[in-house]
Amino acid sequence: MPPALLQFLGSLVAILALAGLAFALRLGPAPRLKDEQAARAAADEAVSGFDPVDIALDRGGAGALMRDAAGRILLLRQHGSHFAGRVLSGAAQVSRDGNALLIDTAEKRYGTARLEIPDPSAWMQAIEAIQ
Repeated sequence: MPPALLQFLGSLVAILALAGLAFALRLGPAPRLKDEQAARAAADEAVSGFDPVDIALDRGGAGALMRDAAGRILLLRQHGSHFAGRVLSGAAQVSRDGNALLIDTAEKRYGTARLEIPDPSAWMQAIEAIQ
């Protein structure tokens, strides 16, 4: 077999192996919340049993705010190839950035989330009312 063909086949095998590894590690484009059903599934993965009665999806699908029947508010945001969620506490801070909300959970490792949601004023009041 000619050396050029061996080199080509070796390169092809290496490329396919790397593509398979990336697929196995679920690497790829950032996830998006397409609709309320996707948001509900992500919420249940983040906080088992969280059943939202009110959902505000980010315009770009990068996250969501959700309220359950007990009044707890869950913040979902992208974290790598999945969504991470936090039930907001009284330490959470919220501010406006134009039509968007900036939400700081007060957890350094979670960081601040920026969400463009419908009716940001109502959600801002709800977050500020958390005790």
